[in-house]
Amino acid sequence: MSQINAALPLLGFAAFSGTGKTTLLEAMLPKLVKRGIRVAVIKHAHHNFDIDQEGKDSYRLRKAGASQMLISSRYRRALVTETPEEEANLPHLIAQLDQTELDLILVEGFKKLDFPKIELHRQEVGKPWLHPEDSNIIAVAANVPAETQLPQMDINNLDQITDFVVSFAKGELSKPSMDCSDVDNSGMLSVAQGREKILAQITQAQSQQTVSLNDALGQIVAQDILSPVNVPQHTNSAMDGYAIRGDDTENESYQVVAQVMAGHSYDQPLEKGQAVRIMTGAPVPQNADTVIMREQATQEGDQVRFDTGKFGIKKGQNVRQAGEDLAFGQVAIAAGSTVTAPELGMIASLGLNELTITTPLKVAIFSTGDEVQQPGEAQKENCIYDSNRFTLRAMLTKLGCEVIDFGIIEDSEASLERTLSEASQQADMILSSGGVSVGDADYIKTILDKLGEINFWRINMRPGRPLAFGQIQQTPFFGLPGNPVAVMVAFLQFVEPALRKMQGAAWEPTVYTAIATEKLRSRPGRTEYSRGIFSFDANGKLTVRSTGQQGSGILRSMSEANCLIEILPEQPNVDEGGKVRVIPLMGRI
Repeated sequence: MSQINAALPLLGFAAFSGTGKTTLLEAMLPKLVKRGIRVAVIKHAHHNFDIDQEGKDSYRLRKAGASQMLISSRYRRALVTETPEEEANLPHLIAQLDQTELDLILVEGFKKLDFPKIELHRQEVGKPWLHPEDSNIIAVAANVPAETQLPQMDINNLDQITDFVVSFAKGELSKPSMDCSDVDNSGMLSVAQGREKILAQITQAQSQQTVSLNDALGQIVAQDILSPVNVPQHTNSAMDGYAIRGDDTENESYQVVAQVMAGHSYDQPLEKGQAVRIMTGAPVPQNADTVIMREQATQEGDQVRFDTGKFGIKKGQNVRQAGEDLAFGQVAIAAGSTVTAPELGMIASLGLNELTITTPLKVAIFSTGDEVQQPGEAQKENCIYDSNRFTLRAMLTKLGCEVIDFGIIEDSEASLERTLSEASQQADMILSSGGVSVGDADYIKTILDKLGEINFWRINMRPGRPLAFGQIQQTPFFGLPGNPVAVMVAFLQFVEPALRKMQGAAWEPTVYTAIATEKLRSRPGRTEYSRGIFSFDANGKLTVRSTGQQGSGILRSMSEANCLIEILPEQPNVDEGGKVRVIPLMGRI
């Protein structure tokens, strides 16, 4: 999705009903036009409306069933689109504008979205201030003073407000909150932008330790492991058969002078006309460099003949050269690699019984909410069992982390502050799931501000939109959503990359392109993650289907899935037979 840039600013007006947003805009627009500012206005209505009059041709045709009605005249044109299933979001509406003919987009409504706004406030309306809870408000226009360091204007001084808007449109204001280069048209961060901002604040852990092979599975190699030997150590036979000289292949028969078993050797140079019977893995004698498989040989006494058919004997066949797998001093396993079964086997084959790893990260986890209770207890009325800590523990264990479980934290300021403080002292990272991620309660933001620096973001994705990230006393903190599926998706997209960077491990998600076997729906303008099952069809093509219902609380959808179906913002729907991205989940959850 395209980003908002400084050449085309987006500015909203946030206010409660009755403050006079429309009246102010109506009076200010002529002043902006007079100043040479080309303006578009997007207005969000909470009710049903018609823009054409009953009885007019366009009205009659739309009511008769036209889902889109385009009416045009010499002076203006209008496209009326029926949206019975789901209303259009702000990015979609912005995309309808001809931005090449504009200098500024003003928005009335959408006050909960993250983009720069001016708060309009009248004391007589009797409503609270918005700016203390909305970091996107960049100025206040009111008829009473506000306790804020934001720029303040008189709501009744139209010229003063116009001057501010013109300065905003021309990019003359320097307040950081007006830099929209890191948000999309909805005021939300894209998945890639959120991940980039997180990784920019993550540093690699420096602690290392040496462990035995038995304790290395799943850990991250801290230093390149160099081969202390050639692998294989000697030039050896790749199969059971007879070793001869490659410059002596024309004889009718050869004298068998020895039998060499694996773990043994024939220490005499092999002469022409001679052969040794040899087993797989045994070193070939000096001068020997070719092996004929046993099935092509006939031995009588100490004489052997070969029947190799029309292809004959090829010099060097069936022989593995010393150092063919690994040469002495070559990097066997690179730093940053995850130790799995093949790596353990390779390290052992080098004669090594220990290795240096990045010290396993300690990750503190806890859930929040008075409605959450521990599995195994009798279920209380209006409560749910905590599943998030168990999925998080499993995913962290797969990444080689040590988990510190703080359990379920009650909704109180003292409990949350105590838990966060203790966790920051004991762990390398803190993960919470539940209300902390959204920051609905005032004390949550107060505590987080007191103990560290936390950003509350809305990521342009589903599921998993609310996300908090920052530092608690220099320890990275993630506040994840409360819905079980959203927790897992957010973990895969944001937490796992951060952990891998801290571990010094390479991280790059595997993504395939598959053919959808069903219609996949999504909302235009955001990244949608559906749970899916991918497989190869009879023609060898990779296909994918959803697991069914996709609610954020339906854990079964993740249990049955082997991939995430990633529908990008510019791909609002995927028809049957259409191409779609899939992210395999095997080995990650």
